[in-house]
Amino acid sequence: MQARKKYVLLALCACCWLLLFYWGGVQVRLLKLLARQRGEEVRPWPDWVDRALLPAYVELEELQAGEGAGESPRQRRQAWAGIYKDSRCRMETCFDFSRCRGRDGFRVYVYPAEKGERVSESYRKILASIAESRYYTADPREACLFVLSIDTLDRDQLSAQFVPNVDERIRGYPLWNDGRNHLIFNLYSGTWPNYTEDLGFHIGQAILAKASLNVEHFRPSFDVSIPLFSKEHPQKGGERGWLVRNTVPPRRKYLLMFKGKRYLTGIGSDTRNALHHIHNGKDIVSLTTCRHGKDWEKHKDARCDHDNLEYERYDYQELLHNSTFCLVPRGRRLGSFRFLESLQAACIPVLLSNGWELPFSDVIQWNQAVIEGDERLLLQVPSTVRAVDNERVLALRQRTQMLWDAYFSSVDKIVLTTLEIIKDRVFSHISRNKFMWNALPGGLLVLPEYSTHLAHFPFYYLSQGISPGQEFTAVIHAVSPLVSQSQPIMKLLQVVSKSKYCSQIIILWNSEKPPPPRSKWPPMPVPLTITDGRRKTSSRFLPHVAIETDAVLSLDEDTVLLTSEVNFAFLVWRSFPERIVGYPPRSHFWDPVKQVWGYTSKWTNEYSIVLTGAAFYHRYYHHLFSQYLPPSLRALVDRTSNCEDILMNFLVSSVTHLPPIKVAQRKQYKDIPNLQGVKNAPWSNPEHFTQRQECVNAFASWFGYMPLVHSQFRLDPLLFKDQVSVLRKKYKDLERA
Repeated sequence: MQARKKYVLLALCACCWLLLFYWGGVQVRLLKLLARQRGEEVRPWPDWVDRALLPAYVELEELQAGEGAGESPRQRRQAWAGIYKDSRCRMETCFDFSRCRGRDGFRVYVYPAEKGERVSESYRKILASIAESRYYTADPREACLFVLSIDTLDRDQLSAQFVPNVDERIRGYPLWNDGRNHLIFNLYSGTWPNYTEDLGFHIGQAILAKASLNVEHFRPSFDVSIPLFSKEHPQKGGERGWLVRNTVPPRRKYLLMFKGKRYLTGIGSDTRNALHHIHNGKDIVSLTTCRHGKDWEKHKDARCDHDNLEYERYDYQELLHNSTFCLVPRGRRLGSFRFLESLQAACIPVLLSNGWELPFSDVIQWNQAVIEGDERLLLQVPSTVRAVDNERVLALRQRTQMLWDAYFSSVDKIVLTTLEIIKDRVFSHISRNKFMWNALPGGLLVLPEYSTHLAHFPFYYLSQGISPGQEFTAVIHAVSPLVSQSQPIMKLLQVVSKSKYCSQIIILWNSEKPPPPRSKWPPMPVPLTITDGRRKTSSRFLPHVAIETDAVLSLDEDTVLLTSEVNFAFLVWRSFPERIVGYPPRSHFWDPVKQVWGYTSKWTNEYSIVLTGAAFYHRYYHHLFSQYLPPSLRALVDRTSNCEDILMNFLVSSVTHLPPIKVAQRKQYKDIPNLQGVKNAPWSNPEHFTQRQECVNAFASWFGYMPLVHSQFRLDPLLFKDQVSVLRKKYKDLERA
């Protein structure tokens, strides 16, 4: 009986469903028939929009027309598959790791330029960045990665920069091998009207470093998404971010702004045409102009004249400086110049570019720096940004500055970031983690060959809640033969070894004569090691295996210090482990007449250099000095036997963006003439000072800017010069005149 009731119930439900389907279908067909008779157009309501959110003045055609109109997702995928036949490429399947495991490791070879080759300014900068990097090799047999000399940046066939017949040319290269282990850079692809991602040649198994990459077409852990940058983007250095000038309050005059082109037809026009709906002329300024291109007047609509007038009322730079959020809608392609401009200006980017694979997405956590909107939900953007609290606004703005400075401020950094990401994939067992990429000073300055443990780097002590080690290693640079027990180095050994923080002393022997046996050196309470300096000035900053402590005390053989001075400087360094902390200060200045940088050794209140003849720093800087800096700078130091201390200051300041720290010194130290000098000392040579002037300019040229920072900050011992009991004073020896 129960089973019969169930069957009856199921039969009734089926009948009801059929009736609803039949009568509902008939009603829809009748409505369509009536609409056609009245001459009306039936417009289906889009399923991605809440009708209640749309004001009456929003036209549905404006919001419905989109990319690939008339094409199904399957058709788009099939078209893309025809362009990129190796869409399933991954490092494990399309990359030859064996080329990168030799003695030379990760090396990059750039094809020699052919005679009469046309190269754009942007591509010239990319090739120059590779050629000047520590990864460059002129021997293809050493190469792990290959880069074409053919300019592939602009693959728009209507562009003057377009290079034809790329397919035929690369197939003739004996090293091409269907693109295996090749890296191809591209900023623009496709052409009017669809602007597809067609490069006009078959990339095969090559890695694609491309701007405006679509998520659908991006090959994860293989391709690299790069930012769209202009031809004016600097080769090196680049401007600092603007947050230093606009720190407080976190919110600026305008809440949200955009100023740019309005596309009247074609791809990208749907988003740009709707931007005027959120403009209120008060805290939200969203301006577009029709006045661009040769034939804009042919497509001019009723709104163009008003939009053009409103557009001219505002200055773009003034809006950038005074806006909290910057709208970054897609252009003809997914990427936009507005993206990098917003990052630099500390104007939080609000992205309206559905499907865009953000630059360096493998390593950068973009949710900490941008707001990702939806092109289809434009009218929700104002309420979304209003809901962001002040604390998060400040955090987002600070992160834009970190990312801008670390990875985007120059072509050099964009290219090196691309190479480092690929290198991390090749050597995944020693790759950088996400924290290293997303915290100061950035992944380019954290070399995983040194360590992959955060506690081993000087930058992360504070964030990790740890302190540097409580001992130091003294490295004494010796250039004079040992002929007497009364030489300054003997007294220096006694002074340093008495420090309770000294773990060991290493003498870097850089004299023409061989070092004396251990019996000739005085007995000391700490181990003494004598190491061959190999007659190179820069050898004092090589990453010596014997150094096991975090702190290194670098000393010249004739340095005059007290044990209390050494102890005090070390305790100061433990509070500032990422900086150079020491005694002899120097400074740089700009000479407006000669238009060059100058160097001075005058004793003033201001300094920007602390000489490494008596200074503490973290041992990681030895590794960075020998691995990060190019061989050309180290060769300059060795050739002149000069400037290695200046170069180390340049390096540390470029990492920290901070000055070194000067600690207090006995007053008599600077009053005794030529206390550190001897007759044949390098600084007694008239050319010594001239060479240092030239070094400052050579180093600034390589870095692309002047990283040295001036300071008047000096740390003195507690109770220094106070009229209190001598027993209460920890560094009473420093008061003696």
